[in-house]
Amino acid sequence: MLQGHRTWVFENSPVIISSGTVGGPFEANGKIPNDIDILHDDMWLNQASFEKAQQTMMEEACQHAIKNSHIQKEQVSYFISGDLINQITPTSLTAKTIGVPYFGLFSACATSMESLALSAFLINGNGAEYILSGASSHNAATEKQFRYPTEYGGQKPPTAQWTVTGAGCVLLAKEGNGPIVTSATTGKVVDMGMTDPFNMGGAMAPAAVDTITTHLRERNVDPSYYDLIITGDLGHIGREVSLDLFHKNGIDIKEDKYVDCGLTIYREDQPVLAGASGAACSAVVAYGHFLNKLKKGELTKILVVATGALHSPLSVNQKDPIPCIAHAVSIESGSDRV
Repeated sequence: MLQGHRTWVFENSPVIISSGTVGGPFEANGKIPNDIDILHDDMWLNQASFEKAQQTMMEEACQHAIKNSHIQKEQVSYFISGDLINQITPTSLTAKTIGVPYFGLFSACATSMESLALSAFLINGNGAEYILSGASSHNAATEKQFRYPTEYGGQKPPTAQWTVTGAGCVLLAKEGNGPIVTSATTGKVVDMGMTDPFNMGGAMAPAAVDTITTHLRERNVDPSYYDLIITGDLGHIGREVSLDLFHKNGIDIKEDKYVDCGLTIYREDQPVLAGASGAACSAVVAYGHFLNKLKKGELTKILVVATGALHSPLSVNQKDPIPCIAHAVSIESGSDRV
């Protein structure tokens, strides 16, 4: 199963049999509302806090995925997920509600693909039959923790990004109908010495380039093998930086085949500055928009590379540089697989 040093190839073809995506009012006004299963018109979701609202969205995503499958909740082997809030509290409380064995993860905005990679690893090795895999974030909860409460009205530079309010989840199985998880390349921490928490796209770009380059080399495929290479939340800044690095390294990635979830979810006239971010960004866009394209036959092979800035309020206050990571997972329609 191990191919090269950092890539798993899943010979037993774990399959995504269903999914669930949830978004808030800002996402409902974005570019892909028809690809989001549940949309809310209020960021509070009738909860007492934004963190509890985030928990509710993750619960809804899991419940929707189970409802649209052929199994019962009691058949789910594990729930593997995470978020951005201290001690991943919304996810852990979701695990209490869902009531299945639980692995909690933190890989910042790269959590979605870390979860999917580990879930596929367990399924492929007969360690589980069904796994719920996902991630969530909430704009106001994240702003409150990492920056300032939104009520402060603080100004942001053009390099800043908008945290997605939402949750995304897939139900992965040993067998069934749906897109297949074919491989995963684990990221490693890349730290280029950047300290600006308002330029996460620029900080994460080298990590994305490192993981994508490693994946292509260890799988022995050209970028053209994939219909799309999809990054998590590099935004405008990170996408341009990563393209420059690819070209400098002699890797020919066509710009129209290199897309970003952070540039896919919102309209150009929404005030998101450099684009979207958040653990839900790649989860909602990949498990909603791009999985739908795979199911419709509009795409056959995609590489989803979720990107994460592993800083915290503590590390920022102590002037530490921002360590970053990217995890890549290839998802295919099931035909013509390498």
